[in-house]
Amino acid sequence: MIVTSSFQDLHVVKTDLAKLQGDYPNQFTKFINAIKLTRQLQYGFQYMGCLIMGEDAHRFLPQAQTSYVLSIYEREMEKLKKDVDFSEVRQLLWNHKQISYDNICKLALGNKPEFLVGPVLVN
Repeated sequence: MIVTSSFQDLHVVKTDLAKLQGDYPNQFTKFINAIKLTRQLQYGFQYMGCLIMGEDAHRFLPQAQTSYVLSIYEREMEKLKKDVDFSEVRQLLWNHKQISYDNICKLALGNKPEFLVGPVLVN
């Protein structure tokens, strides 16, 4: 999937992430932990976002993982999906999904918007 993001769109997400971190630090921490787990397992952020948002994640399914590890990961994402204390993160993901969950996660990790501008292949 190819996604094109403008600097303005990315800057708005960065601002919303900073607001989330300030207003809902526990939710932001849960989100960062999910991102770090995803990165550690070398899964795609788009896959994580689809699982949390209840979208079809099949086309972003990691290729080289054991079914056991994948099932544990999916259970953890399901917990976040159902967690009432994660609603602000889900709202942020919903509001900005057009720029991709991949870009949102990279911004949450501290990437600068100017490095994410333009078309990118999300997998």
